[in-house]
Amino acid sequence: MKMFPIGPDSPDKTAWWMVDLGDNRAIYSISIKFKDYREYEGLEMRQRGRFAGFSLYISDNPMKEDGVLCYKNTLPLPPLDFNTTCIGHGRYVIYYNERLDGVTYPLGYESSSLIELCEVNVQGCSKGVYGINCDIPCPINCQDQKCYIINGTCLGCSSEYAGKMCKDECAWGWYGAGCKRQCMGHCRGNITCNHVTGNCDGGCLAGWTGKECKQRKYNIISFTKPFKKGK
Repeated sequence: MKMFPIGPDSPDKTAWWMVDLGDNRAIYSISIKFKDYREYEGLEMRQRGRFAGFSLYISDNPMKEDGVLCYKNTLPLPPLDFNTTCIGHGRYVIYYNERLDGVTYPLGYESSSLIELCEVNVQGCSKGVYGINCDIPCPINCQDQKCYIINGTCLGCSSEYAGKMCKDECAWGWYGAGCKRQCMGHCRGNITCNHVTGNCDGGCLAGWTGKECKQRKYNIISFTKPFKKGK
């Protein structure tokens, strides 16, 4: 884990840490145990105020901007033994917090956001499976083998399929990933285009050309100037 804290005397105004799971995973929940100072009376609320307002992201790379926000703390202040459902696919779990100059934060927020962790636990499944025991394969036509960890619905479909479980072939006139692209050409016989590539495999109607038969075909007519024999 990488961790970057900030304090009241630090020039940095943001704090973050990151967990690298080593591979793309189907994540279900995240739990965090912050240092609680139970042996010191009155410090619990101060600790909760330090962590208040934090966000959790799931990302395929170490940049939170490229990831998906799966949790954002507001009020009440977060418990020091924290757990939340945080569903998504990614390799990295990123914690982020900030205390920016000129921003008024809610009552109870501390002016600094020091990070003191005892434990981080990320629960989920490897990519390609789902279910409570992570033993059910995702539907075969799910894009990148990614499906919803609870019920197995696909997060996207590979080419030529659609529907929640990606079992339905593309409807007439549609093609591509998730069947979201419409055939726009003029295929011979007014048949639909290839449901994977969008091409007119059987050729084009008269007057049209190109793989997808979207380009007009013009006949080139040449004119010859009559030759006049001189006297």
